[in-house]
Amino acid sequence: MRRLLATAVLVAFALVGSAGPALAHNVLISSDPADGATVETGPERITLTFDQYVQDAGTNEVALTGPDGGQWAEGPIEVKGNVVTAPVRPLGPAGEYTIGFRILSADGHPVAERLTFTLTQPGTGTPAAAGTTAQAPQTGTAAPAPAGDDGSGGGVPVWVWIAGAVVLLGVGLTLALRLGGGPADSGKDS
Repeated sequence: MRRLLATAVLVAFALVGSAGPALAHNVLISSDPADGATVETGPERITLTFDQYVQDAGTNEVALTGPDGGQWAEGPIEVKGNVVTAPVRPLGPAGEYTIGFRILSADGHPVAERLTFTLTQPGTGTPAAAGTTAQAPQTGTAAPAPAGDDGSGGGVPVWVWIAGAVVLLGVGLTLALRLGGGPADSGKDS
């Protein structure tokens, strides 16, 4: 009975340990401008770098809202592997700008977040029309996939993790049942 319990615990830990990577969404690892940064001149583009491949499905968006509520991101965004880039209009008033993004994670789930930076010197730009955000092109033509990518969205498919977990569970139960007739059971035969 102890062996069965020990095997079940090991299998449970293996299932939990192997499920983590399959269920993880993309995480932002850096941005330019950096979150909380103070800059004297406005950036020409916003660059967001993630820990995993970002799907270029035409649904990704990046918005840049100024202290006056104006929109400063403009034009199509570009997705190359794990890097998303959005063009920015020349900035206007000094103050805090908010970067908002929504991308399609490698595992197929949307990821959204907000970052801020502060512009210390006012620029000469004017905001874009209300409701404008930088978006992936809607032409149906995606940017080329990274080298070695089969275009399936990156990462290991979830079904592989599930199949592996089922195999581990089966092996664990088989071992537990075969090894179950240990020394504690040998005294019953006499």
